[in-house]
Amino acid sequence: MDDWHRIFAQNVLVPPHPQRGRQPSKESTAFQCVLKWLDGPLIKQGTLEVLSEAECHLRMSLFDLTYRHFFGRTWKTTVKPVMQLSRQPPRIVFNEPLYFHTSLYHPSIVAVVEVVTEGQRRDGTLQALSSGFGILRLFSSKPESPTSASQDKRLRLYHGTPRALLHPLLQEPLEQNRHLTLVESCSLQYTLRPHPALGPARHLLPENLLVSGLQQIPGLLPAHGEAGDVLRKPRLQKPVTCYLDDLFFTLYPSLEKFEEELLELLVSDCFREGSSSWDGRTLEILERRLRVGVHSGLGFVQKPHVVVLVPEAEVALTRSASFSRRAGSSLKASSGNQALVLRSRLRLPEMVSHPAFVVVFELEYVFNTPPGLDGSAASVPSLSSLACMHLVRWAAWSPSSEASSGRVTLPLQGGTQPSPSHCLVYRVPPASMSSEEEFPLEGRVSHLEADLSPTALVLDASVAEQLQELPFTPLHAPIVVGAQTRSSGSKLSRAALALLQSSGFAEVLDASQQPAKAVDPTEPVKLSPQKEEADCLQSNEIVLQFLAFSRVSQDHGGTPWPKTVYFTFQFYRFPPATTPRLQLVELDQTGKATSGSLSHLLVPIGKDGSSDAGSPGFQLKYLVGPEFLKPGEQRWFIRYLAAQSLQIDAWDGDSLLLVGSTAVTMKHLLRQGRPAVQVSHELEVVATEYEQDMMVVSGDLTGFGCVKPIGVHTRVKGRLHLTLANVGHACEQRARSSSSLPPSRSRVISNEAAGSFPGGSLLVRGGLRAVKNVVQAQKLADVDSELAAMLFTHTQKGCGGAQGAGREADAVRRRKLERMRSVRLQEAKGEPGRRTRMLAQQSVRAQHSQDLRFVDTYRERTKAAHIARALRLAITTQHTLHASLGTAEFFEFALKNPHNKQHTVTIEIDSPELSVILDSGEWRHFKDAADLHTPVEEDMFDVRGSLGPQLYLRPRETAHIPFKYQTFSTSPPASQAAVELRAEKGMGAESPGRSSVPTKRVKVLFRASSGQPLAELCLSVELQPHVVDQVFRFYHPERTFLKKSIRLPPWHTLPGAPVGMPGEERPVHVRCSDPDVICEAQKVGPGEPRDVFLKVASGPSPEIKDFFVLVYADRWLAAPIQTWRVHLHALQRVDVSCIAGQLTRLSLVLRGTQTPRKVRAFTSHPQELKTDPKGVFVLPPHGVQDLHVGVRPRRAGSRFIHLNLVDVDFHQLVASWLVGLSCRQPVISKAFEITLAAGEGKGANKRITYTNPYPSRRAYHLHSSQPDLLQFKEDAFEVGGGETYTIGLRFAVSQRAQEEEILIYINDHEDKNEETFCVKVTYQ
Repeated sequence: MDDWHRIFAQNVLVPPHPQRGRQPSKESTAFQCVLKWLDGPLIKQGTLEVLSEAECHLRMSLFDLTYRHFFGRTWKTTVKPVMQLSRQPPRIVFNEPLYFHTSLYHPSIVAVVEVVTEGQRRDGTLQALSSGFGILRLFSSKPESPTSASQDKRLRLYHGTPRALLHPLLQEPLEQNRHLTLVESCSLQYTLRPHPALGPARHLLPENLLVSGLQQIPGLLPAHGEAGDVLRKPRLQKPVTCYLDDLFFTLYPSLEKFEEELLELLVSDCFREGSSSWDGRTLEILERRLRVGVHSGLGFVQKPHVVVLVPEAEVALTRSASFSRRAGSSLKASSGNQALVLRSRLRLPEMVSHPAFVVVFELEYVFNTPPGLDGSAASVPSLSSLACMHLVRWAAWSPSSEASSGRVTLPLQGGTQPSPSHCLVYRVPPASMSSEEEFPLEGRVSHLEADLSPTALVLDASVAEQLQELPFTPLHAPIVVGAQTRSSGSKLSRAALALLQSSGFAEVLDASQQPAKAVDPTEPVKLSPQKEEADCLQSNEIVLQFLAFSRVSQDHGGTPWPKTVYFTFQFYRFPPATTPRLQLVELDQTGKATSGSLSHLLVPIGKDGSSDAGSPGFQLKYLVGPEFLKPGEQRWFIRYLAAQSLQIDAWDGDSLLLVGSTAVTMKHLLRQGRPAVQVSHELEVVATEYEQDMMVVSGDLTGFGCVKPIGVHTRVKGRLHLTLANVGHACEQRARSSSSLPPSRSRVISNEAAGSFPGGSLLVRGGLRAVKNVVQAQKLADVDSELAAMLFTHTQKGCGGAQGAGREADAVRRRKLERMRSVRLQEAKGEPGRRTRMLAQQSVRAQHSQDLRFVDTYRERTKAAHIARALRLAITTQHTLHASLGTAEFFEFALKNPHNKQHTVTIEIDSPELSVILDSGEWRHFKDAADLHTPVEEDMFDVRGSLGPQLYLRPRETAHIPFKYQTFSTSPPASQAAVELRAEKGMGAESPGRSSVPTKRVKVLFRASSGQPLAELCLSVELQPHVVDQVFRFYHPERTFLKKSIRLPPWHTLPGAPVGMPGEERPVHVRCSDPDVICEAQKVGPGEPRDVFLKVASGPSPEIKDFFVLVYADRWLAAPIQTWRVHLHALQRVDVSCIAGQLTRLSLVLRGTQTPRKVRAFTSHPQELKTDPKGVFVLPPHGVQDLHVGVRPRRAGSRFIHLNLVDVDFHQLVASWLVGLSCRQPVISKAFEITLAAGEGKGANKRITYTNPYPSRRAYHLHSSQPDLLQFKEDAFEVGGGETYTIGLRFAVSQRAQEEEILIYINDHEDKNEETFCVKVTYQ
């Protein structure tokens, strides 16, 4: 391999000009050129005086005069000493043959010969000087005879260096160009003639490569004689046929992830090349090809073989069973990683036993790509598939260093180093990523074995050792946790409190009709669980009052403020709540002057659409008492109020667009023995805007694995004035039975209490039994539904059978029965009522006798099963467990062996959420966290195959078995749709419907080796609401993958995070409630921030996917330190490529529904996106209508704009789009600077001039990138041809010192951008 690498590195060729490659290809012709001698005093005396030990050599290169392009490789002769100039005639003899072959037959293709003098300067350094050059014409426009072509010729030499040929002044014909000066009395004697003898060896020499006949060529035998010219009459070495079997590729870390990263990087390349509107989802892999060829260091000997590779899983489905077994055995080295497999055998007949001959493998991918990647067709909605190929990996293998047959493993190469095909190769991943290919080799030529080394291939240590994973470099800009919810519960001013009180809001009163105690939201809360549980007022009435929604002063004046709003949230485990639409009523001028931040009150809307005449605001009440809470749930509700924040989303009631989100802590609702408390909050409603997914470029990297958070913008949209209250009520005093007492808080569950049967009916199924041995009698049909069904069926069958028997009775028996009936009728003559009653009693008595016989048979048949069930109740232990999402609930079960012999107990669990803790370290961790002091045993369980854990118990021994219950799935809400709460006249005082969270049942059976159960544990799992630390809401195109990186906050800011040594790397583990969501915490360097990567598949529009992400900081996943809730809205996507300040138009298709509807289009950025029709219009049923959209972005960049079509009568969402803007900034023709004073003031008036460059009169329109800071005196003007117009500018006052760059867009009458001015404003 060293010989091949040396030859390959020394013979890298410069390809001809690309325009030559577009010409029709011709068969190459071989030439021989002999450079004989150099005549004349070419080397000056001054040069010989400066250089000592001067020597001379010739250099020859191919040159294209048409395109001024050197190509091929420069060839050098041997160095000859320079003779004294006094010798006559001065001559330097070379006599070196030169060979090459080319298919470029054109007079502009010439060979440039340069005379180079080299020697040592006086300071000892080497120096090479160009002493002249000549232009050797290879092809002439006039055909020459073969005899004249083989004659000696003289080449005239010019002063200077061949690099002068690159100057544009040197045009054809060069011999007559005045800028070239001939060297007098100097020439080069040479011979140039065709060389057909080189034809059989042309496959060993690349085209346009200049090679000396004295050079050893791989694949050619040494020349005979003393001349040593191997190319004069080349003799080929005998080829060897090689076969390659079972060839496959493994790519790190897996084939799927490798190809996914490859597609993402190709998409990012297209974005950087200017095709930002191209949607990367259309790129897909068509084929995976392998090019295999024999390479001699100079080039490929023959055209490489091209074969198709397929994934290993597809091969297993198509190959035969025998071949699959053989291939499966050869694929064990892939370590479970899916590989790319070659189905067939490869035959290489051109191999030669030479150290420089290697087999080259090149892995290339074929993709489909949309046309117009340069942006010319970026706006075309339908993209056709065009194939393009990219080389991703290559490898070289020398069979001469291997045994004749065996298995070989090669590392694949890539990146910027030269490849055998001389094309760019996909970059090599970090050192942690490696790709390998393996295949066995068969050699069928006997003499080849003598030249091969008998030793097997030994890999380098760097390849054979286990590779260590390097820190992860993220590909997506991370979202910083905490940047979205900057909501703060600030304290209201006295003026705001006075205004709220005077507005007529209902007052919160306690049970004694006294005002509730007001709590300062800024004061800390001291929680005492004992005081909360000992409170006599055990029923809590939680009150939420939505009072006002104010606009912030920083909000732009041009941004529309909603007229109506509604709020969504979920409190505890009640169903999700949606308030009715509330109208925003603006305060009068007096109120504005005194209220500070208050600007709009919330007023309920009546049925007729007008404001309700009652008191303003909206109130909700939740009653949380013993009748709602389950036993033992009171302390969980207290923990919920102390640690949880209520997440509230504010929505525009007309456009149904999200205004923003906020969060409020509920710890101030803890009464701590007080009858009632209330707290008033002023919450910032924050809107979060995510830019389009963009790759992290090099400029965004601040360190290894550290990326600046880009693409996320937050803005405070308003302030919500909210009052929370908790009013205590006394509950009914009633005696609790033992079954209703709260369960024990001990983490040790014992089965010693179970061991006797207290008696009772055998038909009573499961559940807790009464302590008394007296059981009230019940009907069998009421106790056992199976028996009731069988009795009913038997009665029907009995009736049918009796009728059939009567039909089949013989005549004699019927006569006897009739005679007996007539006798009885004579006896009972005159008493018809008594006769009828006697017949009825006989029928009922017969039916009861028949039923009793059937019941006896049924009881005998089911007695064994009922007795076994009753006896199992004697060994069953009931326990209630309160669990929340992601938190591991630890407990121990004290299992006692009741027998006098040892048992091997198998533990059987019917739920995957409950597991036995097998690791002693994990067991010890949970015991320390629970402060439990029971013993810990090492190697306590034996796990074999699919059986559950097995435990050895000695006679009468008791063992503590550790269990862990942990669920990552969320239970479905009680109501799939949000419950809309409508208030009565004035303040609504009704409570939302209570939610019944289903109770999970888990059964654990401890079975002896004989199959006999020793004990049974029945768990009732009560799911509790969990804490949500962060809420993310993403809007994404439908049926695509959302990929986001969320950055974790610093460790010291996370509550409950373990304390470690400075610089210690903490493990991070991530779990998700949705198994279809991929989430992982990538490994980074020490001290670097950690990112959580999410990959979610969005569904069809308008589906909303909700899931939770849990982040753990311990290896056992005991309790999450961060819990995030993610909402993913799938919307229809429309991509628009536009220029800032310029109007771009498009149309959207609206399809009617079953009935005609009055609709209106709303947008999240009405200043940048306009619709036509603008107002309310009728959407006909089953019809198709166009919605015309005009987009004029104010700033460059990529972002999303939401567009909703809403039914204005029923306030329902008809359609929704996600408009993806890819906006480019126009060319700025002029720039200005201005300095203004910040703070209070009147602003400033300035003027700039604009000259009409056209000869005719034109109309222009003016637009500003920031209308809140810059306005125009006139938004439109007309100016004559060549005339100048003065534009009046009005700069507004900024409240703070800053620097702003404001763009002025000057558009023509078609709203196309003519010029753009930039004004840099500095506020001081």
